[in-house]
Amino acid sequence: MSDTLLPPVARPVALFEQFIATQPTTLVLKEKVLSISKDSFDIKLENGSSILKVNGAWPSFSGRKKVEDMNGNHLYDLRKEHLHIHTTYYMQDATESKICEVRSSLKIIGSNAAATFTDIFDNEVTLRMTGNWFDRTANIVDDQSGQTVARIRRKLFQPRHIFFGQDTYIVTVAPGVDMALIAGLCICFDEKNND
Repeated sequence: MSDTLLPPVARPVALFEQFIATQPTTLVLKEKVLSISKDSFDIKLENGSSILKVNGAWPSFSGRKKVEDMNGNHLYDLRKEHLHIHTTYYMQDATESKICEVRSSLKIIGSNAAATFTDIFDNEVTLRMTGNWFDRTANIVDDQSGQTVARIRRKLFQPRHIFFGQDTYIVTVAPGVDMALIAGLCICFDEKNND
């Protein structure tokens, strides 16, 4: 199931220190089949251990999704911002402060988006997601170092996709990168490409 492993990043990239990968890590994101909002996900490690839960609010004009750790601690909400030329999502913490913005840009074939935020080390970070939805893959690259910090692969032709329209993503995360942040970016990628 593992994709090609990614080498450790030169400097950590994180919003949540407790979710920084300490070794090459593969996440499996599955949309829940029986979710009322159709925007809920189970997020597990490749070995099947759950690490995050994402619950979509219903009804929600902004497509709000609440991201929690397995102890029920609220990490952030993921929402769509309206009235933009380019599709824009953002993460907000429990105080409703914006902690990350994900903005798409025009690309003739494929998907392109930039996530901007100030990390826990007070560094301004831009992660660029580029991919081809028809090829079912995307890379997330740190603009400053040029290093790939994560790779997203969408599994097609699974029964859950064919019958329920629910996707499964395999996400490879480099050591030193926040898995909760990358999971949120993957969900933005899913939302953008399902619009």
